[in-house]
Amino acid sequence: MPLNSANFPLVWMSYDEGPDHNHDKDFEAFEANLSRGAPFVLLTDSAPTEGHEHSQEEKKRTSLWMKKHKAELRTLVLAMIVIEPSAIKRLAFKPFGVAFAKFWGYPLRIASSREEALEIAGTLLSVPAGSAKT
Repeated sequence: MPLNSANFPLVWMSYDEGPDHNHDKDFEAFEANLSRGAPFVLLTDSAPTEGHEHSQEEKKRTSLWMKKHKAELRTLVLAMIVIEPSAIKRLAFKPFGVAFAKFWGYPLRIASSREEALEIAGTLLSVPAGSAKT
């Protein structure tokens, strides 16, 4: 899940990674964004595919990392916005969003285009800190 934080508070995440991808750098980049102490939005146009599986070790490591950063994730990450042009695939993401939000502590939003994703992000970022997430 390589991150591009060049346009922070818009942080782009990619699920396109090679077999020798270094997840340590991903966690370091995520932590660097959290350490800024400012709210941000994750965006991706490369959502995981059905074949995107993690090993038990990766799942355990991610879960432990998430628990360590739970408070920061809940307060600083306003949402993960997935760009999916296909209406059928967008519909399929909806049930996944509930489990995603429970695990990560921030909501999953689905957009049909990059423009819509940026609109959603702008709206989320314009809400005063501490307001309820929708």
